Amino acid sequence: MMHMKRTSLVLACLTAVSLAVMAADEKTKPDNTSINERDRSSETQTSGDQSNSSADLKITQAIRQALVKDSELSTPAKNIKIITDNGQVTLRGPVKNAQEKAKIDQLARSAAGGAKINDQLDIKGSN
Repeated sequence: MMHMKRTSLVLACLTAVSLAVMAADEKTKPDNTSINERDRSSETQTSGDQSNSSADLKITQAIRQALVKDSELSTPAKNIKIITDNGQVTLRGPVKNAQEKAKIDQLARSAAGGAKINDQLDIKGSN
């Protein structure tokens, strides 16, 4: 009987702790509604807009290689979206700071061989 009471007490405590953790998690979820709305806009370039022409694919590949090769860039910076369509490159995604954003822009311009760059990078915490 004592063992059953102890088991019930432990289960009740675990349930209470689990509910408290879940409630705390609900409060800290980021609100990215504005980003989702922006991405649904027909004016916003998404990865689905990437051209399959060999020239556009080469530009995208050259920029990606330049970003991955740079050891100073953070992992999120190396994983930004690079969308090339008709020789126009759109850069999208989060970066750590203004210096990282400027570095990506410089690398993209250098690797793109004169293609127009549309920098839509977001500095984390500033959107």
